[in-house]
Amino acid sequence: MNPYTHDDRVMVSPRYMAGAGDRIADVIGPLIHLFGWRHEHDAASGHIRIDSPDGSMFLDFNPLHPLGRWVTVAHHEPFWEVMFSRQTPLEAVAAVTQALPQLLGDARHAERIPITDMPLEQLAELNDWSADGGTLTSPDLYCSLRHTPGEDVSWQVEHLYYENEPLATFTQDTPEALVGNFFAHLATPLAVERAYADVPLSTRHADSALITPVRGASVNPHVYHALTQLDRATARRR
Repeated sequence: MNPYTHDDRVMVSPRYMAGAGDRIADVIGPLIHLFGWRHEHDAASGHIRIDSPDGSMFLDFNPLHPLGRWVTVAHHEPFWEVMFSRQTPLEAVAAVTQALPQLLGDARHAERIPITDMPLEQLAELNDWSADGGTLTSPDLYCSLRHTPGEDVSWQVEHLYYENEPLATFTQDTPEALVGNFFAHLATPLAVERAYADVPLSTRHADSALITPVRGASVNPHVYHALTQLDRATARRR
């Protein structure tokens, strides 16, 4: 019997199975309110366009995109483009968008918005992902980051359950620091909070996913989830 209602708040791990969530304000808000990027908002469709002060970069949020490409970031010279689909955890998307001003030389709030300098392979090892050639693969084998240097799309993040659309793509000339920031926030075993209704149906029934309650836990929900992760990992090793 399912213990959750659609309105219940839950903790979910791994992150790449948690769905997007509802924290779009973390993706868009800092660019507008902390860094003064110009924006246009169509209230009817929810479409938001944000431009950097120098006009060299823009972010497009389109919740009604027919192919599910919710967030696109593009830079003009050199041209590069990053795309995130509607199943991509917004925590990982925000790790990219909040770092954009630093790429343009705006170091305000840099102490609050770190950009990782850790190589992708090291991030993978830290989070128990395996490395084989140019592909990093999650412990449950469901999610992968593939690097194909020289191709138009140089990095692509895919999930087995979402075959029709990659979670993320990064074209040639995308700063690798952005790929690293995204991957660091996607691969971490730390859980994210979701409304149960927003958790993908495939995740609710997946053996590798863990869902725990926010309310009713005897300790902090993050601690409760981590302890449950540990208990399950211990039981599987027996």
